[in-house]
Amino acid sequence: MTDSGSASAKQSKIDRRVEAREKARQLRAERKKRERRTRWLLQGGIALAAVAIIAVVALVIVNSIKPEGNGPRNMASDGIKIAEGLAVVQTPGLGPSAEPVPSAANAPGVVDITIWIDYLCPLCGEFEAENGELIRTLVESGAATVEYHPIAILTSMSAGTQYSLRAANAAACVANYNPDAFFDFNEGMFANQPDEGTEGLTNAEILEIARAAGATSSSLERCMEGKRFYDWVQAATTRAGNGPLPVEGAEVENVRGTPTVLVDGELYNPSYPFDSTEFSQFVLSAAGDEFAQKTSPSPSPSVTPSP
Repeated sequence: MTDSGSASAKQSKIDRRVEAREKARQLRAERKKRERRTRWLLQGGIALAAVAIIAVVALVIVNSIKPEGNGPRNMASDGIKIAEGLAVVQTPGLGPSAEPVPSAANAPGVVDITIWIDYLCPLCGEFEAENGELIRTLVESGAATVEYHPIAILTSMSAGTQYSLRAANAAACVANYNPDAFFDFNEGMFANQPDEGTEGLTNAEILEIARAAGATSSSLERCMEGKRFYDWVQAATTRAGNGPLPVEGAEVENVRGTPTVLVDGELYNPSYPFDSTEFSQFVLSAAGDEFAQKTSPSPSPSVTPSP
């Protein structure tokens, strides 16, 4: 081999080593680039995941502290008060998280009947069937007022349809949009009361009862289907169970079952089966002499015989 050939071979080997080192450098550079890209993507993914988690947590927090809507108009006491001629005593809706306001006291001699009801409660239905007409007579004449407090303590007793809650929401809708139809609506709900353990009436059937009672508002169906007063019903039910009751001079602290009936603040402890005569006597006893004189028939004028 000549010197020139040996030099050429040596140069070729050096060139290959240089080329190999350059190739290795490029590969390292490319690998580092990929590693940086992977690390960036991983960090970015973690950051996005963190943002997503924060967003979800924020949404949960916002929803958990979302203020409940106003309660229905004409139920600032958590109940609707019905006076002479079955006219409703009008009030603004209860504000979010506000405490119920006791209704204004009646005029002397006008008895105050307050009733907590659940539209699925069979005893409530029996009480209404026995005493509804007596209450209607007393209220229409102006001898008494009645204040109905719809609550939902039997929501789980209707084959998954939440009938108690739906019915109380519907009652709140009627109170809000067509208050003067409430007395007849309440009567109609008990006249068509379903049995415990059944699915209960559909919203469409409840709406039919409201329409038959004279509730004509076009907003009723949307109010029922949209569950507008669900939060208020649940809050009012909790307040009734915890007490104190929004009734001046109430003899009891809270509602322990339905129906709970107060007459001028005194708790009615009925015998069973219900007896309208017994309830009438309790009303007379609780209300006192002035009420008894007001509701007693006036004596017939004496007739002087002709000579």
